[in-house]
Amino acid sequence: MFENFDAVVLARAQFAFTMSFHIIFPAFSIGLASYLAVLEALWLATKREVYINLFNYWLKIFAIAFGMGVVSGIVMSYQFGTNWSVFSDKTGPVLGPLMAYEVLTAFFLEAGFLGVMLFGLERVGHKLHFIATLMVAIGTLISAFWILSANSWMQTPAGYAINADGQFVATDWLKLIFNPSFPYRLVHMVLAAYLTTALVVGAVGAFHLMRDSHKSGPRVMFSMAMWMATIVAPLQIVAGDQHGINTLEHQPAKVMAMEGHYQSHPDGAPLILFGLPDQDAAVVRYALQIPKLSSLILKHALDAPLAGLDTVPRQDWPPVPVTFWSFRIMVGIGFLMLGLGLFSLWSRFRGTLFSSPLLHGYALVMGPAGFIAVLAGWVTTETGRQPFTVFGVLRTTESVSPLAAPAVGSSLIAFILVYFAVFIAGTVYILRLMKQPPHHGEQGPRGDTPERAAGITPAPAAIASRRFN
Repeated sequence: MFENFDAVVLARAQFAFTMSFHIIFPAFSIGLASYLAVLEALWLATKREVYINLFNYWLKIFAIAFGMGVVSGIVMSYQFGTNWSVFSDKTGPVLGPLMAYEVLTAFFLEAGFLGVMLFGLERVGHKLHFIATLMVAIGTLISAFWILSANSWMQTPAGYAINADGQFVATDWLKLIFNPSFPYRLVHMVLAAYLTTALVVGAVGAFHLMRDSHKSGPRVMFSMAMWMATIVAPLQIVAGDQHGINTLEHQPAKVMAMEGHYQSHPDGAPLILFGLPDQDAAVVRYALQIPKLSSLILKHALDAPLAGLDTVPRQDWPPVPVTFWSFRIMVGIGFLMLGLGLFSLWSRFRGTLFSSPLLHGYALVMGPAGFIAVLAGWVTTETGRQPFTVFGVLRTTESVSPLAAPAVGSSLIAFILVYFAVFIAGTVYILRLMKQPPHHGEQGPRGDTPERAAGITPAPAAIASRRFN
């Protein structure tokens, strides 16, 4: 079935598929964990019941999303040994410790306090429970720190040498961890996670406000979500701009692909809003562009020269069409988020935040937009790095395992079937929880377990038998 396919393409498709499923859950759980910590802090400070009701409401959703993220992440790690064994061998001395640090710091912290957070509200003191919630939230941020450090090193490698066996080894761990793109990518991703969560919370609040605008729970969650969108969306645009300037410095070919600049522009480059990139002809067809605006954005000068892909060897070009369009999807959604925040701010001052059908409809439609933007951003980052796994040093074709295409293709089909079955079921269950509004006396995840299964278990029967003999 897959005899005529390229094993490298199939291996990349498999990793992209599993990563696409995985990344949406950490993006949601990072923001939601922090939101839960804020809700519990507000409850402890004000004693308002609405905050603990919202905490318990979203805690159930967090538990499912967190579990789905862990499961999908574990599956992904096996692909390093199956489809990318050469990559694992060459980068293992660098990436292995970074992954271990993530487990030892973030995962252990989350695992240690997650049970208390989920089931301990009435079993431990409220302040101790808040500490557990805070530790889980901090753990998700630490996890993002190490994962993004590892991925950023693949984008902008630093602090390393190559030994006699062709392996990457660390020469300066601080330079390696805090590589040139890492601070920008960490800020960009954390803000994206907060915006993703805010849009989901806002959409759920808008959904229930459209049914009944007087319920306190939806009003509070919608107001908090809109404040987050109002404040964070502009910050994300600034962070994205700084990230782009950093990328231009260290990965210029990626920016060329994002901008669709096949040719160099010595007197100022245009900003191509839309068009159809033609990789073979090295031209963007039907381009709608604004003269010199790209130079103004990237170099803050209208006449600043910008190099194009004509200065890069053809074999080192990223796939421009994918990178070009995924970047525009991400940026377009970012401005829609900004518009939602400004609209909500205007409605707040007019006193129509909880009664504007147009605002609620806008927020409801934007519910999944954060996930789409995160996926589009990830596609931009990873396809723009091609044809390298470690940018400029290790090619993707040199990183793959020596597997035949049918072996990779069959496992890809298995992943597709299992992932769609399991994760669609989980997503449907989350949506069913969201369909119900938070109510008075909202309960969190239930920690009680049955004392025994149906029928008589062997142990009690054996004890009773000894008593009568």
